Amino acid sequence: MSDQFHRHLVASSAFSEDDREAVYRAIMTRRDVRDQFLDDPVPDDVLQRLLQAAHAAPSVGFMQPWNFIVVRSAERREAVWQAFSRANDEAAAMFADEQQARYRSLKLEGIRKAPVGICITCDPDRAGPLVLGRTHNARMDSYSTVCAVQNMWLAARAEGIGIGWVSIFHQQDLRDILGIPESIEIIGWFCLGYVDALYDQPELAIKGWRQRLPLEQLVFDEAWGRSRG
Repeated sequence: MSDQFHRHLVASSAFSEDDREAVYRAIMTRRDVRDQFLDDPVPDDVLQRLLQAAHAAPSVGFMQPWNFIVVRSAERREAVWQAFSRANDEAAAMFADEQQARYRSLKLEGIRKAPVGICITCDPDRAGPLVLGRTHNARMDSYSTVCAVQNMWLAARAEGIGIGWVSIFHQQDLRDILGIPESIEIIGWFCLGYVDALYDQPELAIKGWRQRLPLEQLVFDEAWGRSRG
């Protein structure tokens, strides 16, 4: 490696035990918050830290395809909720009997209750038509943007802020409300706000929707379907 690049290398080692535990705690206690938001405003400096954490995410070909539309306006959040509500009624009708009743019992009020909404988008043209690492998988820009989502989510957990991911809407509705061009992919709407309590397990597991799968069922050894050990 030439001296030109070697000078950018810095020493790296494992985190201290306390720091390592803090990282794993954020991962294991992160929750998708649907209804438990407080009214407390999110200060600008805190929001800036969350956005900076998101922007520090890895991206294939360093394309950085994300944008963040920060929405505090109650009127605009209400318009987004109305778009969600229409789509949510459609989604509920897709389930049958007991599952539909369980679906309708879920409280999905974060869009109106959380003081901040962020629409995260992906610009597939950000790095031009030919992107290192995207040559054989056109979806790497979307995957990269989801890494930014996860960074923001974990940083929010460390700040005592809950996040809820809303994906139930027609993209055109959000395009109309937020002025998003057709060429831009909408990854999701994210509700942000302080919380003073979180479920000790994923809410959908507690409420009987699905349970976490055992890790051993999901890890193969050397090739698909080969159990470890």
